[in-house]
Amino acid sequence: MDLFDLWLLGVALAMDCFTVSIVCGVTLRRTVWSIVIKTALLFGIFQALMPLLGWLGTFYLNNYIEPFDHWIAFGLLAFLGGKMIWGSFQEETDQQFKPDSLRMQLTLAVATSIDALAVGISFACMGYDNIGSLAVPLPIIGLCSFAFSIAGNLFGVKFGEKVCSNIKPELLGGLILIGIGIKVLYTHLSEEGSFNWIPCQ
Repeated sequence: MDLFDLWLLGVALAMDCFTVSIVCGVTLRRTVWSIVIKTALLFGIFQALMPLLGWLGTFYLNNYIEPFDHWIAFGLLAFLGGKMIWGSFQEETDQQFKPDSLRMQLTLAVATSIDALAVGISFACMGYDNIGSLAVPLPIIGLCSFAFSIAGNLFGVKFGEKVCSNIKPELLGGLILIGIGIKVLYTHLSEEGSFNWIPCQ
C-alpha cells in the first residue's frame, strides 16, 4: 500500500472512533480537555495496537480470532448502548454512561478497534513481513483515530445542546452505539472476505 492508501485506511478505521466520541461530547456537554485527550490517546493507541496483534497472530491465531471478533465488538457496544438506553428512562440518578471513567474509555477503545485486527492480518498477506515494515502504517492509523476522536468530542459538545433539546443524550448515544455494533456485525457476516480473511501460508 502506498502512503495515500494508508491515510485513507487510517481515516476509514477512525470513523467509529469519531462517532463514539460524538456520543461522549454530547453526554459531557462541555469540553474537558483532560478527558478529551485521554480518550483520544486510548482510541489512537488501541487502533494502532490491534493491527499489530492481528499481524503477529496471523499464522497462529487467525482461525481462532476470525469466527468471533465481530461478535465481541457487537456485544461490547450493544451492552453499553443498552445500559445507556435503560438509563435514559430512569429517574435522574447517577449517569449510566460516563465518558470520564477510565474503564468506560478502555471498553470503548477496545470495542471500536477490534475491526483493526483484520487489517493487521491483511498487512501480513500484503508483504509486511517484519516489524519494521509496520513503522509507517501503525502510527498513521493511530494518529487518524486520535485526531478524529478529538474532532468527534468537540463536535458533540458544540451541537449536543441542540440535539439534546429534543432527545435525551443517553438515549441518542445508546442508539448510536448499538447502531455501530450492528454495522460491525453486518459487515463481517455479509462481507467476510473484504479484509483478506484467508490465512497466509
